[in-house]
Amino acid sequence: MPQPDEPDASTRSEPAALARARALAVLAAAAPGDRLVVRAHHGDGARDALGELVARTPTTVSIATRRGTVVVPLDVVVAAKSVPPPPAPRPRRT
Repeated sequence: MPQPDEPDASTRSEPAALARARALAVLAAAAPGDRLVVRAHHGDGARDALGELVARTPTTVSIATRRGTVVVPLDVVVAAKSVPPPPAPRPRRT
């Protein structure tokens, strides 16, 4: 039995559900070429995909990362947000 000051399971999952709803709204509003980071469940943990939105279908988003294109199913998305462009490369030291 939960203690009076301890949240029950439905209250604990509410912030996660809100974050997921926000993430899906960000992905729905994003246009191809927008730079995003998308966090999705993967096995026992989560993985991030950082890069440009390449494509969106009703069930997936495709993100072009430095390591190649990553297709993320929307049903495993935990969070997503827009991110600024990467910083300019630093000049080499000589």
